[in-house]
Amino acid sequence: MINREEALEKTKTIFNTASDYFDAPALSFWNRFGQKTIEHLSLRQGDLVLDVCCGTGASAIKAAVRVGSNGRVLGIDIASSLLELARQKSQLQGLENIEFRYGDFENLGLKSESFDAVVCVFGIFFVPDMVGAVKELWRMVRPGGKLAITSWGKKVFEPGNQIFWDAIKTERPDLYRSFTPWDRIAEPVSLQALLEAGGATQVEVFAELGTHELASPEDWWIMVLGGGFRGTIDQLEPTARERVKQANLEYLRTNNVHTLLVEVLYAIAHKL
Repeated sequence: MINREEALEKTKTIFNTASDYFDAPALSFWNRFGQKTIEHLSLRQGDLVLDVCCGTGASAIKAAVRVGSNGRVLGIDIASSLLELARQKSQLQGLENIEFRYGDFENLGLKSESFDAVVCVFGIFFVPDMVGAVKELWRMVRPGGKLAITSWGKKVFEPGNQIFWDAIKTERPDLYRSFTPWDRIAEPVSLQALLEAGGATQVEVFAELGTHELASPEDWWIMVLGGGFRGTIDQLEPTARERVKQANLEYLRTNNVHTLLVEVLYAIAHKL
């Protein structure tokens, strides 16, 4: 199994670095899928919500609006740069019922059964021990509450994803698909099995195959820099990085690609 501390530091470095593009218009999908996750929870006014791996608040801010002034949302992330952006966004919206806090969600020390809903959007797969992580999240859900875990499906921004990795393989075969942890739970059955192994009950998984529009081929490269691919890009020499970029842009232009396919999995568990 991957060393936990090494995985934590790697993820922290990637997303602190990617914060410079994380909220760019080309990455509007964070808000879209964050909102969809919150919609699946059917939150009520006054609910208490924990959002782990909250990023810049895509789902946490939506939750804060849903639960109203009598509710409360706590957002947790290990990337301090993303948390600062989240705080700025919530302040601009005048939200006073939300807090963003640095933390490793496997060791939060929060009380058991203390939240009406616990949310983890595109984050559970960064933890080597995913079953242990689900157990920890499930522990904090109140009876009658829900756990929502959102992950990527088999198709992640295709054909851009495959073109990216083909270009990486040409430059640095040793880096080819070296950081795609979401592949471990890319099918509905594997995501459901994960939640159930972590003790979750009444698990439902919803698969959504949709598209993400590109205003220009350059949008795809901004997406690469603003997400998990950033860790691979930053290991390349500048000249190799430029060749990978141009290979991606040339493919999209030559093939007139304006739309990427993307599959998202939403898992919702209900605690009895």
